[in-house]
Amino acid sequence: MGRGDGTGRMVSPEGADDSGTGILHVDMDAFYASVEVLDDPSLRGKPVIVGSPEGRSVVSSATYEARRYGVRSAMPVSQALRLCPTAITVDPHFDRYLALSEQVMSIFGDFTPLVEPLSIDEAFLDVRGARRLWGSPGRIAGMLRRRVLEETGLTCSVGVAATKHVAKMASTISKPDGLLIVTADDTAAFLAPQPVRALWGVGPKAAEALAARGIHTIADVLDAPRGVLDRALGAAMGERIWHLARGLDAREVDTQRVEKSIGHEETFHADIDDDAVLRAELRRLADRVGARLRDNGWEATTIAIKVRLADFTTISRSTTLAEPTAVGQRIGDAAHGLFEAVERPMAVRLIGVRAERLRPAGASAPALWDQDGGWRRIEGAVDDASERFGRGVITRATLLGRARGGAGLPSHPRPGALGEP
Repeated sequence: MGRGDGTGRMVSPEGADDSGTGILHVDMDAFYASVEVLDDPSLRGKPVIVGSPEGRSVVSSATYEARRYGVRSAMPVSQALRLCPTAITVDPHFDRYLALSEQVMSIFGDFTPLVEPLSIDEAFLDVRGARRLWGSPGRIAGMLRRRVLEETGLTCSVGVAATKHVAKMASTISKPDGLLIVTADDTAAFLAPQPVRALWGVGPKAAEALAARGIHTIADVLDAPRGVLDRALGAAMGERIWHLARGLDAREVDTQRVEKSIGHEETFHADIDDDAVLRAELRRLADRVGARLRDNGWEATTIAIKVRLADFTTISRSTTLAEPTAVGQRIGDAAHGLFEAVERPMAVRLIGVRAERLRPAGASAPALWDQDGGWRRIEGAVDDASERFGRGVITRATLLGRARGGAGLPSHPRPGALGEP
């Protein structure tokens, strides 16, 4: 599998066979960092980190020159600068990223209406029905890459395959600025040597559980009895990777794909061990999550929190609600309940609240008694005031004047406009 710094890169030659394919995964290369280099050509060829060098910011993106020193997204900027002391740090410009993302997605739509955006900088495309107009999938991928470069000045990597899973793996291996085609007949040979971590949904803990049973590559998954997989990962995950290891992925490109979750998190300037401050912060974040749910017409059935301790240990907890909600008060109550059950042997560096398993508001049958009715009216009035006068003009009295950790504000949450705050 290719690495995030571009080593191990594989690409297909011009005119490579693309028989049996039809799904493209397009991923912009080091998107935020590439935009900064585009806007300031003096940065070209240099290790660049997008993120503030002050306070406790994390890396939003980094050029491949910086990645070769071990710099990764979501790493504290301070740690990234220790790994790469010569790196140049630049502040993020999210409005610019969003504008270029819209331009790129528009280009995708010129080739096929079957586009499934995954994030601000990547998408799946189903081009099986575009052959008569544009040519074969491999040819479409090449044309798309050239248009993105000509019209935006940015490069992208494209994987072409018969399924979404293999197409995404191929785009990763072809980075940066590459095109890799995996024909239907070559899928098994392509998958076999890849590490199990390349399989969709296999994270560090799952990979560790598999490694303990001698399963390190996809070929090892193919050789393992199904019962071994189920015991290591659980029946649902075992079934998933059994299919994926064989190149089987029934997922279609979903043009109606909705945001799977909405959340906000806060990284503090100084670690905090004051429960009252942390509870107030959870309440503030829950209100922001509720407001975004209402803005987008969603309700959540699951609430999750994230707590990162001073030593970077990260704890996640979630709970399923009796009824779906977009009410910040109830989201905050759930977050508080989860937080109380978290053992915290040291101060907290980051805290977050996330709404998951979203569904359209009002999709469930109305209850005989609306326990959130009062708060819904209050928060509706706050939404109206925010629309007229701006977000934050009205807030909870308990949040006024609170210093988080004594270090002042703002901290460095990721922007909510990008879907992963």
